[in-house]
Amino acid sequence: MTTSETSGTDESVLAELTRLRESIDNIDAAVVHMLAERFKCTQQVGHLKAKHHLPPADPAREARQIARLRQLAESAKLDPGFAEKLLNFIIAEVIRHHEQIADGPGPRS
Repeated sequence: MTTSETSGTDESVLAELTRLRESIDNIDAAVVHMLAERFKCTQQVGHLKAKHHLPPADPAREARQIARLRQLAESAKLDPGFAEKLLNFIIAEVIRHHEQIADGPGPRS
């Protein structure tokens, strides 16, 4: 916390702010680990698609996933538009990986 944040603020408020921020940090770490696991799975999908000469993108599945995620977001009280943007970003990265795999060996980032 910065000095400007803490000057004149009650200690109980600062303690609560710290507690909440620690929870946010833990959630961020979990999100990163979950994304890493997701990308491990999608890398396997990319190799399977490349082996069987399937296209890197599957627009029908992507549409189903977006609709599904929007419903999950609504039930979780999360903005469905935000959830869709996030999934679209992830899908674009997955397709990029699949294209790299299909193009053959080379650097993967």
